[in-house]
Amino acid sequence: MSRAALLVLADGRFPAGGHAHSGGAEAAVKAGRVTGAASLEDFCRGRLHTAGRVSASLAAAAVLGVDPVELDAAADARTPSPALRVAARKLGRQLMRAARATWPAEELDALARQFPKGAHQPVVLGLAARAAGLGALDAAHCAAYESVSGPASATVRLLSLDPFDATRALARLAPELDRVADQAVEAARRAVDEGVDALPAGSAPLLEISAEVHAAWAVRLFAS
Repeated sequence: MSRAALLVLADGRFPAGGHAHSGGAEAAVKAGRVTGAASLEDFCRGRLHTAGRVSASLAAAAVLGVDPVELDAAADARTPSPALRVAARKLGRQLMRAARATWPAEELDALARQFPKGAHQPVVLGLAARAAGLGALDAAHCAAYESVSGPASATVRLLSLDPFDATRALARLAPELDRVADQAVEAARRAVDEGVDALPAGSAPLLEISAEVHAAWAVRLFAS
């Protein structure tokens, strides 16, 4: 495992397109569900244990060699909102560009050919981690952390929230993030033998509904 590669992949400056997405935070702020550090922490906790755990398991499974085409279909099935599916593929396409430039690999090239409009971001993340010499737990940690760091960063801009308060909220979630990553790897290992149905399918209906509402806004700061 290359710790330097892990730092590069998890770095917010890695040009994977995440800065343009709020992970549902923009809609939550407008609806009054996120108003400060405490409600941001609650929002991120809910996202971590639903969408975050699903993404982490998909990424870990990709590292372990589960067919990425099957994983992409599994991601589609676990994302009821068309708006979120579009966002996931846009993020996957941008991450693919960055990953192929950083860690050239035939597996990444093949996935790019199969999904010219972009595969789901967690699947690309897993193959990028594999190309970088990282393990399933590394990929799971990256995916789980992305599921909460994006909304936290967006909320700082949306509410002019003190960045120290947002960072403290993420730090308090660290033990739960570790547990989610461990659970994701366990599920991914089962998927190697049992197929993608062994992966978690935790849902967050309010996130899905809010994504559809957000996509219809005439003016918005973030793409999702």
